[in-house]
Amino acid sequence: MQSTSDSNQRQARTIGRFQDQITVITGGAAGIGGATSAAFAAAGARVVILDINADVCRTAVEDVRSRGYLAEGLAVDVSDREACENSVGSVARRYGRIDVLVNSAGITRRTNVVDTTVDDWERVLNVNLRSVFLMCKYVIPIMRRQRSGKIVNVASGWGLVGGEKAAAYCASKGGVILLTKAMALDHGPEGITVNCVCPGDTDTQLLVDESRQLGLPDHALIEQGAKRPLGRVGKPEEIAASILYLASADASFVTGAALVVDGGGLAGSM
Repeated sequence: MQSTSDSNQRQARTIGRFQDQITVITGGAAGIGGATSAAFAAAGARVVILDINADVCRTAVEDVRSRGYLAEGLAVDVSDREACENSVGSVARRYGRIDVLVNSAGITRRTNVVDTTVDDWERVLNVNLRSVFLMCKYVIPIMRRQRSGKIVNVASGWGLVGGEKAAAYCASKGGVILLTKAMALDHGPEGITVNCVCPGDTDTQLLVDESRQLGLPDHALIEQGAKRPLGRVGKPEEIAASILYLASADASFVTGAALVVDGGGLAGSM
């Protein structure tokens, strides 16, 4: 288990690293996105949390502010083109720049191709992949004018290797990885880095939802994490730390990377 000391040491290392940087985080109210919002705020960023659930978004903003950090929230369906364009425009008008974009919004449906409904296929692809395209489409012109910017997309280990009963999810996350690489090629000359993290199973509500979709007890997939080399699933804060790294000056020469953060789960697979 991750100790409180480990968490405190990680936070101490990041204080001030993103001072006053405007950081937009989709799916930023809970899970990996929520931990990422908290981590960037603690590191000095002005965090803009985008989430489809207005109440959850409001609570996340209040939590960040209660710690003395800077945050605001926008209730946005990031699979909707107009909503993405309007939210990016709103942030740009208010602050005049966007320094970091983290695309963390994601859902899953644990079914094979035959059992996946067309509606579920489209919803997973829209939330997991279309949203990345849309947010980058409207943020990159702002970063291009700045001649600087960091984009970090949240993919998955199952974007690199297949997973059972996860056809739409694997397809969407594989798309995120190759879209990341394509954007890194296109926009590196403009001073923009584009990377992604590929988490393994992480202790979030999404993992509980997956268990339920598979007809398993709520914590079945968390317990299966004991089979990994590190003997557990990940903590949201650990994934957030890898996202902060890719968005930081420490990763100034890193672009087009797919960073696997999964406790060794894929170490023998590739």
